[in-house]
Amino acid sequence: MENQLKKAMAQNSNLHVAHRIRGATTYLAIALASFAVFCGSSQSETLFPSRVIRLIVPVAPGGGADAVARMLSEKMSLSLGVPIIIENKAGASGSIAAMEVVRAAPDGYTLMQCYVATHSTNPAVLKIKYDPIADFTPVGMMAQTSNVLVVGERVKAKSLQEFLAMARSKAGALSFSSAGSGSATHLIMEYLENQAKVDLVHVPYKGAAPAIQDLLGAQVDAMFPSLTTALPHIKSGRLRALAVASARRDPLLPDVPTVAEQGFAGFSAIQWWGLCAPAKTPEAVVARLNKALNDALSLPEIKLRLHDMAAEAMPLSPAQFESFLRVEVAKWTQLVRDTNLQIEQ
Repeated sequence: MENQLKKAMAQNSNLHVAHRIRGATTYLAIALASFAVFCGSSQSETLFPSRVIRLIVPVAPGGGADAVARMLSEKMSLSLGVPIIIENKAGASGSIAAMEVVRAAPDGYTLMQCYVATHSTNPAVLKIKYDPIADFTPVGMMAQTSNVLVVGERVKAKSLQEFLAMARSKAGALSFSSAGSGSATHLIMEYLENQAKVDLVHVPYKGAAPAIQDLLGAQVDAMFPSLTTALPHIKSGRLRALAVASARRDPLLPDVPTVAEQGFAGFSAIQWWGLCAPAKTPEAVVARLNKALNDALSLPEIKLRLHDMAAEAMPLSPAQFESFLRVEVAKWTQLVRDTNLQIEQ
């Protein structure tokens, strides 16, 4: 009996030891697996980038936004040591491009050139399937350009106040063209109408090019295009600049006052381009991309090329760019509420 008891106690002790060994082994396996995942994630961020980066551009090739994306991606590619491939995905005011980036893996290898439509005006006027803040990680700002109020040859106004006096003289006396309903060129004029308490006739077009062509042809009276689009026609004398929408005068039009200077304090609107990644992109990856972008923007040749496009380099940190985006969305959303603006989709 005593021998049987000793044998049972020995077996129980062995089972207990085996259980402890198995428990320790399981714990060690979990710890090693977690460490491997951590190291793998950390290593992938440290080694970023190690392959081709896609930059989704939400407009067709050949325009100002596309040119900005291409000149900066070329310099960023040299800094990062990997190719950056441009993919133009125009349509739905940039929403097609935005959704592709929203669905992409948050690893820094799919980026988007965000701009005033996709991340400022679309959220205010369109029923979009993405959130411009929650669904993206801001990387940095690329550049900006002023919008400028221009009139054609048949409008004799020499200042903003003269233009507004003409508009007040008779309902529907003046018309304006835009690049489309809900576009920045439309909303900036709505912004002015709301502030000045005037009513202009809106004539929307499919793009800025036909809109400005009909202004040149005296089919409409005014437009609020980007300076990039308008400057050649201002220099030729075919269009007259009455005001710039930016908060300060544009160096390329030093004699043209801002809207704010002419009685509308706080009025400010610009065209801008930036760089965004999918939500939850790692901070280390974002920091690497931001540095490459800002280094490119600091190059004298890039500043000169942007100047030739009537644009200005705007290096910002990711946090600064996020703050800018939040202000933009709030501003245009409030404008649409104040004016009860309805956009047909």
